[in-house]
Amino acid sequence: MLPDGFLFGVATAGFQVEGGYNGPGEPANNWLAWEQVGRVQPSGNAVGFWDRPEEALDRAAALGCNSFRLGVEWARVFPDERGVDRAALDRYAGIVGGCIDRGLEPLVTLHHFTHPDWLGEDFWLRPDAPDRYCRWVEVVVEALAPSVRRWVTVNEINVLAAGSWMLGMFPPARILAFDDASIAIDNLLTAHVLGYEAIHRVSEDAVVTTNNSCSSVYPFDRMLTDLLLARSAGVEPGEIDTWIGERGAQHDSLFPANGVRERLVRRITAARAPYGPAAIRDGGLAPGGRTRSPRRALDAVYGSAHECTLDALGLDYYDPMVARHFRLPGHRTAGGRSPQPSRELWDDPPDPGGLARWLGVQHALAPGIPLWVVENGLCNRVRDGRSFARLDGWDRPRYLRENIAAVVEAIDSGVPVDGYWHWSLVDNYEWGSYEPRFGLHGVDRDRGEHGMRWLETDAMGDDAAGAYRRIIAGLRAGDRSVLDPD
Repeated sequence: MLPDGFLFGVATAGFQVEGGYNGPGEPANNWLAWEQVGRVQPSGNAVGFWDRPEEALDRAAALGCNSFRLGVEWARVFPDERGVDRAALDRYAGIVGGCIDRGLEPLVTLHHFTHPDWLGEDFWLRPDAPDRYCRWVEVVVEALAPSVRRWVTVNEINVLAAGSWMLGMFPPARILAFDDASIAIDNLLTAHVLGYEAIHRVSEDAVVTTNNSCSSVYPFDRMLTDLLLARSAGVEPGEIDTWIGERGAQHDSLFPANGVRERLVRRITAARAPYGPAAIRDGGLAPGGRTRSPRRALDAVYGSAHECTLDALGLDYYDPMVARHFRLPGHRTAGGRSPQPSRELWDDPPDPGGLARWLGVQHALAPGIPLWVVENGLCNRVRDGRSFARLDGWDRPRYLRENIAAVVEAIDSGVPVDGYWHWSLVDNYEWGSYEPRFGLHGVDRDRGEHGMRWLETDAMGDDAAGAYRRIIAGLRAGDRSVLDPD
């Protein structure tokens, strides 16, 4: 029931698990100022992966995984402008070797929301950002390519741009800066193409992707993928805006808006999108007469040595319906009430049926390209050492069964899904806080030999790791009953 070579894995990100950033004498990334002024909880030791990677790799192997997703952190390898920290790069090579020794094929992410602090918080608005990123990729690929075949160039371009310049979630915390977000997306897509080229120059058989977080709003998800695929689809550069308009309409017909708020969000983003009907209507100018956002990404796509600069379609599936993320301040949440106008991560509604449909539609929109579920996971809340159950009653064993069943359903229908990486192996630093917990393994952050210890259960007390282990073993043996409800 699974294709040959199907990968079951767990996902991690360097800054979220390694520890040892932004303190005295430590490498500093673009979250440094936020940690220093107390805007976010310090990342501290995270889960100690940098010092003790064997602990995580052994647990991943014990699950029966045959892949492990890890990040290589730019700030650690280039702590300042003077050059490469060779010891750090060698350490990453050793971690990759540890994966291979345990039968875990490494999936290496080259940028996961962070970059060196010395490049500045607005780095991705700079014209030189893609070229600087490419030079970073060249350094890493030279060191790791002999042992790594699968790569993620940039994690969740859409979330990085929206979180940094639209929603104020990440540094530099701009709100509704549409033009800045468009510039960042253009630079990030260009960086992906340059990174793709750099990897394939060294490793011809590499498999390279960038993974969007699934979103119902076309300009902040599928449009980015379509721009990367336009050339291989036979679209001429002068036809891009018309084609993007057609693809957006097709996307919206396949994923109809589920209410007034959703329609409003889609209408606003389409009107401000740097490609499509709005760009045609405004005659090369953005709304208000401003100069249109740069289109360096198109130059990179059409100037590439490769007709297609996406070897797999990577997607991160949580809850893609954007309108459902808005809530009135004071709404009920796990552990009390939330003052935020948006839904908390631990209230995201699971939608396994949506995952099966999403995979099918993405395949239909880009036939011939394998799909990877690079992230998929369930969150609960831990505050001041107290774990809260989810309001909807979901737990991770059920989540794993039903979402992996959705992947199997998609495969049964002919969708070429090649891998599934669960987010995450262990509770880690979730971008400013340790309250959101996604791990198959929970963490006691107050006790243990290293100031913390891994738990055999997840943060809700369930044997999530055991559930994943049983599912992996059962499906490999051809036993679908492991997906049945307990």
